[in-house]
Amino acid sequence: MNRNFLIRISFVLFFPLSLLAQGKVTGFVYKDNDGNGLRSKNEPGIAGVPVSNGKDVAVTDKKGRYELPIDDDDIIFVIKPSGYRVPLNELNLPRYYYIHKPKGSPALEFKGVAPTGPLPASVDFALIPQKEPDNFKALVFGDPQVKDETELAHYENDIVSEVKGIKNVAFGLTMGDMVQEDLRQHQDYAAITAKVGIPWYNVCGNHDLNQDCGVDSLNHETFQATFGPADYSFNYGKTHVIVLNDNLYPDPRGNKRGLWAGFRPSQLEFLKNDLRLVDTGKLVVLAFHCPLNIVNENSFREPDRRKFFKILEKYPHVFSIAAHSHQLNQNFFTKEDGWNGVQPYHELDAGATCGNWYSGKVNEKGFLEGMMSNGVPRGYIFLNVTGNKYTTDYKVAGKPADYQIRLYHRKVLTPIWWDGRGSVYANFFMGHKESKLECRIDNGEWKRMRYREDADPYYVSQLFKWDESDTLFEGRRPTEPADCRHLWTAPLPCDLGLGVHQIEVRATDLFGRIFTEKSSYRIEDPK
Repeated sequence: MNRNFLIRISFVLFFPLSLLAQGKVTGFVYKDNDGNGLRSKNEPGIAGVPVSNGKDVAVTDKKGRYELPIDDDDIIFVIKPSGYRVPLNELNLPRYYYIHKPKGSPALEFKGVAPTGPLPASVDFALIPQKEPDNFKALVFGDPQVKDETELAHYENDIVSEVKGIKNVAFGLTMGDMVQEDLRQHQDYAAITAKVGIPWYNVCGNHDLNQDCGVDSLNHETFQATFGPADYSFNYGKTHVIVLNDNLYPDPRGNKRGLWAGFRPSQLEFLKNDLRLVDTGKLVVLAFHCPLNIVNENSFREPDRRKFFKILEKYPHVFSIAAHSHQLNQNFFTKEDGWNGVQPYHELDAGATCGNWYSGKVNEKGFLEGMMSNGVPRGYIFLNVTGNKYTTDYKVAGKPADYQIRLYHRKVLTPIWWDGRGSVYANFFMGHKESKLECRIDNGEWKRMRYREDADPYYVSQLFKWDESDTLFEGRRPTEPADCRHLWTAPLPCDLGLGVHQIEVRATDLFGRIFTEKSSYRIEDPK
């Protein structure tokens, strides 16, 4: 007899029936008029609100009641409708869910969810009415990835302090990897991020996983304890946001400590069920940690990506945000990738607020002058929504908002052609291969710059400073450079006469907006 068949029989016969049995959860979604989180007699139920168990999606009836299947390792959550807000805890983390783990999480290196006990007779969700415009702004952080008190301080002082108390921003979203390895620091990260002063959602990153989980279904137990479900959705204005945990860990190919990116069948089922209730005229924003692009065999699982695209293809206003790579990039997908929409599918890789893992020099003000390995300075994203349209802005930490291009070139040339050759390099942080960059010298004719995918020479020059110094700088040497996918170059003429000459570069972004940056160089006789 087949040995695997015996194992399957014994599993069914001896696996505890209490874990195999599926129950029902019921409750109400109600209008919390006084905002105290307790339902009173004059607070009515709300009809037509979706509630999910992470796979199935139910809709409340005219009394605000829902019913869903539930197992002993489920999280029930309300999908916030437009025009309402959910309660926040003391860390500004949204509380829109109920965790059902009667026995709690298994014993792991970092604690998960404490035992929740028996399922309540009614699991209710409070929604508080609020004015919610269709046009709004959201704040997006790529990987903070803090590992100790020093890095927590850099995260707070260099990033969070710049947006502390920010106004007219609807919510924030961190794209995963809140911490490096000590999951107890989720609380420290959340306490610092709370100082921004707005509701803050979080994506589960690969560094937020329980590395000793053993099975994929348990890889985010500690994440759940602080942030709630790793797969969820909510509405704001005419925008529908879906967050998914695309970290497959342990690697299903058999590498027990490896990572693969993709979507589980239950997640794709949730995506289908969720989107059945979303009007195709809405903007749909997908958020997950690992980007969809396939760089090598350890990147995204291609069949999952094709299924994902198939589910989304009838939504013309859709794009996704990811992080993980520690590089700010724009990714585009077409029919050859499995996307059949009229326009290419756009994904923004939001980079990392930690830059190149908090490497780089620390200046006299204590600011970490870190860069990502493609030469982009540390910073964060603004998502700007107008109805069902969007734009994105990158804000470099510690710089004016219009600083979008860094120029690198020789400062002094000679008029001798074989000695005086030079080029100007433009790293357009939010650019992509099809972006239009032009350069002119001394207010002359605009000329197209040449795109090249190569290491950013400014980044390389900073590495040389570390390598050539006979004393250590404060900080940590960055890693080797990555090829920059938003780099352009143009020649600098050396025959314009002695003196100072002005360089001006202008760039047109994905949304048709124009940015400029200026610099200068000198031409001198050789000495």
